[in-house]
Amino acid sequence: MCVGRNYVAHAKEHGAEVPERPLLFLKPPSAVVADGAPIILPADSQQVEHEGEIGVVIGRRARHVSEADALACIAGYAPLNDVTARDIQRSESQWARAKGFDTFCPIGRTCPADGVDWRALEVVCRVNGQERQRGRGSELVFGVPYLIAFISRVMTLEEGDVIATGTPEGVGPLRAGDEVEVELVGLGRVRNPVTDH
Repeated sequence: MCVGRNYVAHAKEHGAEVPERPLLFLKPPSAVVADGAPIILPADSQQVEHEGEIGVVIGRRARHVSEADALACIAGYAPLNDVTARDIQRSESQWARAKGFDTFCPIGRTCPADGVDWRALEVVCRVNGQERQRGRGSELVFGVPYLIAFISRVMTLEEGDVIATGTPEGVGPLRAGDEVEVELVGLGRVRNPVTDH
């Protein structure tokens, strides 16, 4: 489950308004890849971009959870890359195709939630070693407890589900031959080569 436009600066860089409530969309399981696996650029898109994000990994079934109880449902946090075919996203009102290509959701290892304050989490995205994005949990328009409560009123979250909380400003292109890395500072990273085959 993914959240769109959840950082003010990212919404502005796309000329978009910050939504009044969380803007939700889904990525299919076939989009998920691990650290080291390639991101494959699809022939259907000429503008594929990185989106480094804080991933929230659900640890137990959550349905109609309150904000007060939401943090107890978290198993941990993981670095996540919401890879996006930007040209397709702009041309279609639904984002399923733009966000759903195979390999378009690299996720790193889960770091346990114990002792971790989601507001202090810092996500950094680098391409070929150069920093492109940096954001903190405290900058989210809709914070982690609110997101869990909101989503769990729509659909049941199951153990192992992942919420991609949104990306900070600085999204940019990926080219064949690049290496893209998303890091949760002090906790872990996911690093993936980019290829067109």
